[in-house]
Amino acid sequence: CSAYGKLTGRPAACLSIAGPGATNLLTGLWDANVDRSPVIALTGQVETQVLGPGAFQEVDLQAAFGKVAQWQQPALPNSKHAELVNLACKSAVLNRGVSQIILPDEVPKMPAAEGARAGGPEGRVAQREIAPPEDSVDSAIELIARSKRPVIIVGHGCRFEMAGVIELAEMLSCPVITTFKGKGLIADSHPLAAGVLGRSGTPIASWVMNESDCLLVFGASFSNHTGITPKKPIIQVDFEPMMLGKFHAVEVPVWGEIGVTCRIFRQRLKGKLSAVDQRGDLENRWAIWREEKESRLGDHRGKGVNSASVFAALTRQAPDDAIIAVDVGNNTYSFGRYFECERQAVLMSGYLGSIGFGFPAAMGAWAATQEDDPHFKGRKVISVSGDGGFGQYLGELTTAVKYGMDITHILLNNNELGKISKEQKAGNWDVWQTSLRNPDFAEYANLCGALGLSVRTTDRLDDAISEALAHDGPSLVEIHSDVELV
Repeated sequence: CSAYGKLTGRPAACLSIAGPGATNLLTGLWDANVDRSPVIALTGQVETQVLGPGAFQEVDLQAAFGKVAQWQQPALPNSKHAELVNLACKSAVLNRGVSQIILPDEVPKMPAAEGARAGGPEGRVAQREIAPPEDSVDSAIELIARSKRPVIIVGHGCRFEMAGVIELAEMLSCPVITTFKGKGLIADSHPLAAGVLGRSGTPIASWVMNESDCLLVFGASFSNHTGITPKKPIIQVDFEPMMLGKFHAVEVPVWGEIGVTCRIFRQRLKGKLSAVDQRGDLENRWAIWREEKESRLGDHRGKGVNSASVFAALTRQAPDDAIIAVDVGNNTYSFGRYFECERQAVLMSGYLGSIGFGFPAAMGAWAATQEDDPHFKGRKVISVSGDGGFGQYLGELTTAVKYGMDITHILLNNNELGKISKEQKAGNWDVWQTSLRNPDFAEYANLCGALGLSVRTTDRLDDAISEALAHDGPSLVEIHSDVELV
């Protein structure tokens, strides 16, 4: 549900029984909460007549969900039930978070009241395209107009407004960097694309940020993972006022909807620019980085396939409009570093960093592809994980088979929690309890009724990924990878 909300901007609902059924939702709901994804949680509860003394499977759900749900309410027998759902949906959409309705056992058994009608957004949700205050626009225009080397940084908050952002970048002839959560918002083949900034990123992004004299930041949260420098003059644009200058002061905070603000910037900047054309610098930096990536393809130590080769093959084979859900770990860092996007949408567990996100997120994305929305209908869904992440949700493969979900999972198996090992080594500690005893994942996929393929050498990558992508239904490519070559 969290992934569906991140992809579409619309809420999905999850349903559970009381007690452990409800508490099992908490990790996914925390992911939605911290990544601002609209989700509705419908959680069962014991009957109201036995609530309190400690009945079987009784949990204080208002307390348990109190920090994760930005809106919650029990649905009691005499509640206005349709109105509660209206409020839950409105709160999830406008507050971009989790709404929870708690359903004691007797309530779902009740017949609907005579004449009861479902609600809808009409007359409930206003237009949200707010324009920024004039004073902040004036300050931003003054700074941009005198900038020689401006750089645009976009985060996940730009995902529905990139056309206007790219128009502004083309007007300024300036690079567009993305955060890792924003990967894919601009094609890496675009002459102004500068790749991902931060730990999961490319040297191109770091170089252009360091060479800049002004940063225009749209819809980014300034996480330490991204590393947006506070040493440059920053114009920050965000729809959420609390995000402006959240971690440190910025030169010009602009409260406004990103698409509207970009349009105003373009109109006001006509005839006022002094920026140089940075396309040549970007072309040179991409050439250096692609040469470096090419050199890493030949790095083999006899312990498995290197990550550069895995994601070079996925870049060649993945459809340009695929939806790609990535997990947490070294496999994700490597994806950010090596995979080159065209029009793919990328989903991840951003602020929570919850291992195991990849495959369940792909299931949420697949649900979106079954709807009539032309933005998502019929698009291929791919997920990427390590063995540690996929091992946490092995059973979900049977659900994917049951419903014929057309998902291709790319699994990097190095028999280790490689990111944890790396962190332990970085701290000068002994590597402790990071090895894994794995099944044959490809054979497991076949036993579940999916297509399972095993890859042990680089020359098998393209054929295996191509075959898995062409399969009608769930497929898994198990790639035996080198834990050191990430």
